[in-house]
Order: sequence, then C-alpha cells, then structure tokens
Amino acid sequence: MTNTITQTELITTDPSSRRRGRDDAGGRGWRTRGSAIVFHVLAIAVLVVILYPAAWMVMSSFKPGNEIIGSVSLVPETFSLDNYATAFAGIGGVSFWTFVVNSLILAVASVVGVVLSCSVTAYAFARIRFRGSKVFFLCMIATMLLPFHVVIIPQYIVFNQLDMINTYWPLLLGKFLAADAFFVFLMIQFIRGLPRDLDEAARIDGAGHARTFTAVILPLMRPALVTSSIFAFIWSWNDFFGPLLYLKDPGMYTMPLALRLYVDQTSTSDYGAQMAMAILALVPVVLFFLAFQRYLVAGVATEGLKG
Repeated sequence: MTNTITQTELITTDPSSRRRGRDDAGGRGWRTRGSAIVFHVLAIAVLVVILYPAAWMVMSSFKPGNEIIGSVSLVPETFSLDNYATAFAGIGGVSFWTFVVNSLILAVASVVGVVLSCSVTAYAFARIRFRGSKVFFLCMIATMLLPFHVVIIPQYIVFNQLDMINTYWPLLLGKFLAADAFFVFLMIQFIRGLPRDLDEAARIDGAGHARTFTAVILPLMRPALVTSSIFAFIWSWNDFFGPLLYLKDPGMYTMPLALRLYVDQTSTSDYGAQMAMAILALVPVVLFFLAFQRYLVAGVATEGLKG
C-alpha cells in the first residue's frame, strides 16, 4: 500500500507527467472546440440555404415586377410599396379582404369539424367495444395509404350529383364526418394513454359514455385537440387543389387561388403583387402557429412519451 501511494505521488509530482496531462487535455479541448466550430458553420450554411427562398420572397415583394425577373440580387435596387397597394386593392373585381374572409371561413370551419367529429370517433374506437371495431379501425387506417388523387373523380361525380359544386360543402363535409384518418388516429393514441380508472370512476358515479367523454376525457385531450387544430387550420388555409376543383365563382376564391390570379402566362403577369400577396397570406398562419406553439410542442412530446 505504501509503495503504491509513493509511486502515485511520484507520478503526480513529476513535472513531465503534469505537462503531458495538460497537453492531452488541451488537445482534446481544441478538438472539441474545432468540432463545435465546424458543426455550427455547417448548421449556419444549411440554415442560409433553407431560408434563402423565404428571404428572396420577402425582398422581392418590395421590388418592381421587371426587377424580380431581370435581377438575381436579394436587395431591391428600387424599394417600393406599390406591390402591397396592388395586393390590397384585389384583383378581378374581388377585394383582398374577400379572399381572406373566404380562407378564414374554410380554415375555422375545418378546425371545428375536425375537433368535433374526430374526437368523438377516436373515443368510440379507444373506449367502446362494439362488433367489428377492429375491422373498421383497419379500414380507417387503410384510407391513410390511399392517395388523394385516386378518389378525385368519384368524389367530384358524387358532389356534382348532389349539386354541391361551387359551394364550400365539398371542402368541409369530410371534416365533419371524421374523414381525416390522421387526426382520428392521433386522438386514439392519446386517449389510449389515459388511465381507464377515470372511466371506471365516472361509470360508478352513474355517467354514461356521453358524460364520460364530455366531462372526463375531452378536457384531458387538450394537447391532442390543439395539435389537430393547428394542422387542420394550416392545411385548410394552404389548400389549393380542393378550392381549384370545386369553386368556380371568383367571389368564393381563397388566398391560394388569389395568388394564382396574378400570374397568367398568356398575358402580363404581376409577380410583384403575387409576392406581396404571398407574404400577406403567410401572416395568419404564422400568427396562429405562434399563438399555439407551446400546445403543439406539448402534444407532440406527450405522444412521444406514450410510445
């Protein structure tokens, strides 16, 4: 024991050993700092590449139309707000605020439909045992694998026979009938993570399925409901193909369709107004996301913990 302590003390008191230790620690420190610097440089480079199109769109909204096409410079040579004035003035006899209101109607109605229908359907699959529930659940999951383009023609024929073309019903009916299997599945997984003791306690108190759902399960589903609402709002607001397919009256057009009106390959295209309209169309989405961001993160984190 004495020999061991003596040898250790000799090693620790040896100046050359201490110097080598400092050199090794310094080398590891430099390598760590070098790796961190390389990582941050690469991350910044990737960030610049990702954000450049958004920055170009923002700066192009302040450029004249001929400068957008004829120049690759990010900074406008001539700074102007005329594009925003043109965007606010509307196009085709339809005001800018008409497009905004139409998009808000569809987005808010989609959120309401998804929250109401998908939550009830998810509760039925997660908590109620009925004949054929597994078969229906598999059929619902299978619809997630079915491309939207496969059902375009049959859906259009059905809505045309029901005289629903040029109305908002084809865009909203599926939201109120729990046709979005993604949201139903998300809520099912969330409900399955809730303890069944809550249901049993409510049943002992004499509550049925309706009261158990509204008084016990639904308040606990807030993270899943907010997450579904955010996605439903953004997807509906950004939807281009659905309104293009079913809406014929320009007075019913949404913001994505309004963006298309500014570009006409057979005549003069106002790219500056289109860029300004694109920036204005992003504002509600960004505000909606920022307002409910913490709920979205909480909902995704909770789903990850349950897995």
